[in-house]
Amino acid sequence: MSTLVIVESPTKARTIRNYLPSDYRVEASMGHVRDLPQSASEIPASVKGEPWAQLGVNVEADFEPIYVIPKDKKKVVKELKAALKESDRLILATDEDREGESISWHLLQVLKPKVPIERMVFHEITEEAIQAALDNCRNLDEQLIRAQETRRILDRLVGYTLSPLLWKKIAWGLSAGRVQSVAVRLLVMRERERRRFRQGSYWDLKAFLTHAKHRFESKLIALDGKRLANGSDFDEATGQIAAGRDVVLLDEARARGLRDRLAGKPWTVGNIDERPLTRKPAAPFTTSTLQQEANRKLRLSARDTMRIAQNLYENGYITYMRTDSVHLSEQAITAARACVEQMYGPEYLSPKPRQYATKSKGAQEAHEAIRPAGSHFRTPQETGLSGREFQLYELIWKRTVASQMADARQTSIAVDLTVENALFRANGKRIDFPGFLRAYVEGSDDPDAALEDREVILPTMAVGDRPQCGEIEAISHETQPPARYTEASLVKMLESEGIGRPSTYASIIGTIVDRGYAQMTGNALIPTFTAFAVTDLLENYFPELVDTGFTARMEQTLDEISMGKVAWLPYLREFYLGESGLETQVKQQEDKIDPNEARTIELDNLDVKVRIGRYGAYLEAENGSETVKASIPKDLTPSDLDPQQVELLLRQKTEGPDQLGIDPETGAPVFLLIGSYGPYVQLGEATEENKKPKRASLPKGTTPDNVTLEMALGLLSLPRELGLHPETGAKVKAGLGRFGPYVVHDLGKEGKDYRSLKKDDDVLTIGLERALELLAEPKKGRGSRSKKAKEPLRELGTHPEDEAAVNIYDGPYGPYIKHGKTNASIPEGETVENITLERAVELLAAKASSAKTSRKSSKSSTTKKTTKKTTKSTGTKKTKSTSP
Repeated sequence: MSTLVIVESPTKARTIRNYLPSDYRVEASMGHVRDLPQSASEIPASVKGEPWAQLGVNVEADFEPIYVIPKDKKKVVKELKAALKESDRLILATDEDREGESISWHLLQVLKPKVPIERMVFHEITEEAIQAALDNCRNLDEQLIRAQETRRILDRLVGYTLSPLLWKKIAWGLSAGRVQSVAVRLLVMRERERRRFRQGSYWDLKAFLTHAKHRFESKLIALDGKRLANGSDFDEATGQIAAGRDVVLLDEARARGLRDRLAGKPWTVGNIDERPLTRKPAAPFTTSTLQQEANRKLRLSARDTMRIAQNLYENGYITYMRTDSVHLSEQAITAARACVEQMYGPEYLSPKPRQYATKSKGAQEAHEAIRPAGSHFRTPQETGLSGREFQLYELIWKRTVASQMADARQTSIAVDLTVENALFRANGKRIDFPGFLRAYVEGSDDPDAALEDREVILPTMAVGDRPQCGEIEAISHETQPPARYTEASLVKMLESEGIGRPSTYASIIGTIVDRGYAQMTGNALIPTFTAFAVTDLLENYFPELVDTGFTARMEQTLDEISMGKVAWLPYLREFYLGESGLETQVKQQEDKIDPNEARTIELDNLDVKVRIGRYGAYLEAENGSETVKASIPKDLTPSDLDPQQVELLLRQKTEGPDQLGIDPETGAPVFLLIGSYGPYVQLGEATEENKKPKRASLPKGTTPDNVTLEMALGLLSLPRELGLHPETGAKVKAGLGRFGPYVVHDLGKEGKDYRSLKKDDDVLTIGLERALELLAEPKKGRGSRSKKAKEPLRELGTHPEDEAAVNIYDGPYGPYIKHGKTNASIPEGETVENITLERAVELLAAKASSAKTSRKSSKSSTTKKTTKKTTKSTGTKKTKSTSP
């Protein structure tokens, strides 16, 4: 007999198996083995008629959850039960946080073991950590389990009670969530601020001076003893100087006049202020700070960061990646300090070991920050990692090592210079000792380059010195609207407000984008019109549920339940069934919500109505006795919809598209239109005979005002052939695609080799010589769009039937398994890391079978229709006689 150890994923199982005795068997549960019903088909027949059945929670009987084993987990459960029969001891070794504790409890409930049970927890997968965990097994933590179950029930009650209301009142398929809806509201509130924003403008002067043969810059800061206005002095709602600000506002004429007047006048050094500054290194990573920095530095989404970190953890490279703690163990501190001394020298060590205090409330149960695993930190180069895994490990390694380095010491220098009635200031910065900045600078990939950028060297000057002024520039400035949230800044805001838990931020942001509440443009999260409509409804009728303070207090209560300070059942009863509980509120408010009003968004400075329709947002305006409706392009955001855009969209609808001219080759008119995905040009009109006229989108950065007939004809001619490749004889073309303009080397059956055009290249004029230069460059990321260049997320092995590769790729709708021409999506609840070759083969077989059945059904349906039509046409039919 043996000991059965259960973990969540095959990767974790493979790694941990290396550190366990030979009579230990390690199996993977593939995440949760049971959950609340995800669809009507999963609801047990015994409760289907109950009013609460759709919730999956019996709100009439102490909120008893109805747990089911999903279809795709039944085989896993069967295999685990079989393994348990051959074992005389069970160790549950799922992750050490609430979610992991919950998975272990569910396993216990499903497997019903009759052998001794133990719970094993560890923070990293190393031989030393696994052995220590084996020696210190414990029982399951009932309070953690209860807190996690309460959280799950609470999320289900909010989501499944409010979402159907949104379907009825706004649009089918929308969802609400306890944390998700608050996050969406934050995006909408920021977009409202941007919409209310009014731009202000101001001017200042920059002078270039020379002293002791050293050239430096200075900026005007005051005139006649009064401070010069800058961006912070403007009222964002008016674009004017805020009330009570006693400042000098320069316009263009005054700035240029002052520049000319000061030219050639003597300059004198006034006050010199030198201040020593000390900077301490940042704490090691928590889940939240890792997501933020990976987004800033590596442009990784929160979801991708967690996926890569999970893989690093399960393969033994880093410690557990879901934690709010910044604490480092003595082992970790010793390892980090050894790295510092070896790589940077003893002078770069902090005098004493640094320990950091966790500031966030209700920190997760994991006891350490995210750091390299083990008692010796492998350098990034020693790991053998590559790609994003290497980059993320390197980020974690640098941050951890830097946390034990000496402070950075620098001197800030401010030199005041006077010329007539104007006061200028030159600011300098000298790094006296780089300390931890030698290893790690937030937001920079190259610490040495960042150190150079941070230094601004001024010449040595004394009060009364007379530097020479060479040039003065008058510079215009415009105030900028509040920046949109990025994933990093949204994560930071959620954490600072105490909303949700860092371990859930990746899935929350992913859901917001997937459900159409926000679109990712560049690195910014931009809320959609649907987000505005949903937020308006929730603010008007359920304000507490989207209030950050209320949501933070809920989070605190859940933490208190985990510590046994609050009873879970009375809290749930009050939240859902109380006098002002959620169920009561929905019943009271539902009839008050007018669907027509809920689908209408009120935007300042617009005389038209913006409504949410079946196919997206559209404008509605009165034109005499008629009502005109015009679709709003999907990439046009609420803050960018202005009266000019409205006029253009409505005019196109009432007067038809703008005609740019006539195509000389076909004689067909060429139109400029605005559709759901933005402006485009079209050759000819859409008619019965020409249902799909040729169209071409405008290149990024091109506005409709700039489009000429010549440009339109050029776009409509794409892709255009540039010539033949001198090495292969294959065609080289230029075109405009999903990721912008490109050139492609068309190798036929061997694939297509793409390169994106550079900023200065024009898809309409680029020639073969330039295209060959681009094609000779190495491929870079997604922009290459080459089929051959696409790298799998994971290589699972070869298919048992034909030995062809089975890999997992990242697609536009999420990760998928690929074998030959068959693609199979990864089911909900399973992850890229959890999929085994055997499981992949099952999913591929199911997909192939489903596709075959679908084709048969389609063929059968077509045959029936044809037969029916043929029978009808060949039956006895009376006809007019043609005889005289």
